[in-house]
Amino acid sequence: MQLHQISDKSQPPVVLQGWPVLRLGFRPFYLGAALLACLSVPVWAAVFLGYFQLKLEISPLLWHGHEMLFGFAAGVVAGFLLTAVKAWTGLETARGPLLGTLALLWLAARIAALGAPYPVFMGLDMALLPAVALVLLRVLIKAGNKRNIPLVSLLVLMTLANLAFHLSVLGAIAVPAVAALYAQLALIIMVVCVMTGRVVPMFTKNVTPGLVINVPRRFELALLAVTAATLALWVLGAPAPLVGLLSALAAVFHALRLWKWHPLVTLKRPILWVLHASYAWLPIGFALLALAQWGLVGVSLAVHAFAVGVIGGLIIGMVTRTARGHTGRPLLASRAEVAAYALVLLAAVARVLVPALQPAWYAYAVEAAACLWAVAFAIYLVIYTPWLTQTRLDGKDG
Repeated sequence: MQLHQISDKSQPPVVLQGWPVLRLGFRPFYLGAALLACLSVPVWAAVFLGYFQLKLEISPLLWHGHEMLFGFAAGVVAGFLLTAVKAWTGLETARGPLLGTLALLWLAARIAALGAPYPVFMGLDMALLPAVALVLLRVLIKAGNKRNIPLVSLLVLMTLANLAFHLSVLGAIAVPAVAALYAQLALIIMVVCVMTGRVVPMFTKNVTPGLVINVPRRFELALLAVTAATLALWVLGAPAPLVGLLSALAAVFHALRLWKWHPLVTLKRPILWVLHASYAWLPIGFALLALAQWGLVGVSLAVHAFAVGVIGGLIIGMVTRTARGHTGRPLLASRAEVAAYALVLLAAVARVLVPALQPAWYAYAVEAAACLWAVAFAIYLVIYTPWLTQTRLDGKDG
């Protein structure tokens, strides 16, 4: 369907095809993920605190964990990669009917989780990540872009973690379902470590004339190795003292890495400081994981430091930054977007630090965190829904 044409004096007319929301992967997946984040977390908090019951094929706790990791986070990862690979290669990834099919598949799985027979939910849920991996692999091979093929292998590993979750729920394997959720969390953290190492120093230098950020390659490789070993041993249930020691070491590595990025120079640029502030939850998360292994705090605090502080914070930062860039808008956050950043980070404080310091306030902390989180993503939806469902400001495709 031809919508309209944009022309200028130096370029031939650009013919824009199809609905704007299906022109590039970030559009439907960012909107869907934000809607899921906005609705499902308050529902979970209400169920957890006993306000009402939710009849599901699995326990509400497992539903919450699965939908946040394999619904919300995986949806953002899919949208980001479908968009980034096009930028890296110059080739189309998925658009139009194919992109619409992928987005509907994601949505169908989220709906099926609420009441469909479990095999139906499992089938729909298992289909998305392999489909996205195949789309990306085809484009990367065609472009000869071997450097980014490992990102496709991470999607494969996420698929295996999802399969382990479903088989565990069905009783087909003797692996706790929560271990599969921890595996997915670990994989997302590894993606975060790799991608932030690429982009955060670059973004910081680009807006700070004369700034030098020099992180030795040996340090980066050591950080990734320690992080991967810590997360793998934690997921596999290695002896607590060993996991605790490595977690403490990982916390030190990530704190040093953040300091080398000069986070204080970003204080006047919210669209950048949100990335630094969210990354700061990585050393906090690993420190809490170490304390959990030593029996001093519950492991849930570490899990939510990673999930709310790191993943939630980086997601709200990146889905604003990349959506602004790919809709032809300046990379400057409005006051409402800054409020959304602050609300997600405050949700992390409420969910992690408040219970750690005042365990008696746990219920209030969960309520507050859920409300802060939901309002943050509601703000995103209000601002970005019109932008992501309309043509770019500059009239370009994408």
